[in-house]
Amino acid sequence: MEAHQMKTLKGKPTGGLHGTLVVPGDKSISHRGIMLGAISEGTTKLSHFLTSADCLSTLAAFQQLGVPIERVGTNVTIQGVGLHGLHASGQPLDMGNSGTTTRLIMGLLAGQNFDTTLIGDQSLSKRPMRRVSEPLARMGATIETTDGHLPVTIKGRRLRATHYQLKVASAQVKSAMILAALQATEPSTLTELLPTRDHTERMLTAFGGQINTAADGVTITVQPQPHLFGQTMTVPGDMSSAAFFITAASLVPGSTITLKDVGLNKTRTGLLDILRRMGGKVTISTEPTNGEPIGDLTVQSADLKPIEIGKDDIPAVIDELPLVALLAAKANGVSRITGAEELRVKETDRISAIVTEFKKLGIAIEELPDGFVIDGRKPWRVTDPNLDAHDDHRIGMVLGIAALLVDTPVTLTGAESVGISYPAFFDDLDKLL
Repeated sequence: MEAHQMKTLKGKPTGGLHGTLVVPGDKSISHRGIMLGAISEGTTKLSHFLTSADCLSTLAAFQQLGVPIERVGTNVTIQGVGLHGLHASGQPLDMGNSGTTTRLIMGLLAGQNFDTTLIGDQSLSKRPMRRVSEPLARMGATIETTDGHLPVTIKGRRLRATHYQLKVASAQVKSAMILAALQATEPSTLTELLPTRDHTERMLTAFGGQINTAADGVTITVQPQPHLFGQTMTVPGDMSSAAFFITAASLVPGSTITLKDVGLNKTRTGLLDILRRMGGKVTISTEPTNGEPIGDLTVQSADLKPIEIGKDDIPAVIDELPLVALLAAKANGVSRITGAEELRVKETDRISAIVTEFKKLGIAIEELPDGFVIDGRKPWRVTDPNLDAHDDHRIGMVLGIAALLVDTPVTLTGAESVGISYPAFFDDLDKLL
């Protein structure tokens, strides 16, 4: 990570936010497009690929594993090597700050016939990896962590099938298990606690894999040893990136914005559901596609009602919870968010970071072990204009939106952290001012 940048954030816009944006490509789908393209036969072409630091970590890792990949702007061409065509890297694979790359690649490399060491930056090296290594061990994987963290060494070997009940509601853990199960001797069954984002399942089907989700929505059967075939696909706009502008337009009075070609996978639209429950104004026009649903969103400012969110709501909105907290901070009443202890093991402890930074803006927020209580009726008053992104892209962006709602200028230290998922975030925000 480069040296911390301090950025002065623009205050309240006079006439609201207006305009049309195309948000960057979906982060989850960009990661998986590289991985599935690499283990397919033939050529995969991705357009509207997200060129953020995290996705570039995935791209570089697969180049190191012997996969020919070329990138020109947001267009990526991958010459697939097949399920058993990866080669050992001569040096450790650097995961940067990317938890998705790390956890998914652990599942994929567990079934290869070579050993690999994964390293990452200081923040990633604090994140829990046993949640992946332990279930993979049930399939015969040999994965050595450093006290449950990176560096991790994966000793590739033949894997056996598993019938496994996931212990955490995590699409990353589920996807790691699916990528391992592709290399097992027999079909595997995975049962989730709650449905999580299903990009891996959708994309694997598109590439020719056989994966079936039962009617209960949580039981997944993976057929092993598929022949996957390269695909040409356009990555939809990232709902998690669009969410920042959806929140901004909902909160800044007098706003109307349109976001084009956003991915509308039902496992990712939790923020839209919550915003509707709060009285938000979002209109969706969908477009037909042959994989991920996409559409245009038009968002207008609205007077919001408070909300209660519990653990069943969390998986569909885990990345957007800092924004839900911001929406609650302007709602007419007291909101409670609980069941979100997972936020404490993200790029930073997001519960602690949100409480610390929101209090600087005079927001009435109380920290819970697994969430927040927020009173949106109290007027904001800046007590400390020096905000900090805590080396976390989503904290940096939510503070960029919060700054639109205060009367005095504030500064953001660590503004460069937004490059992890959305390098052009502040430029795109300026287009709406």
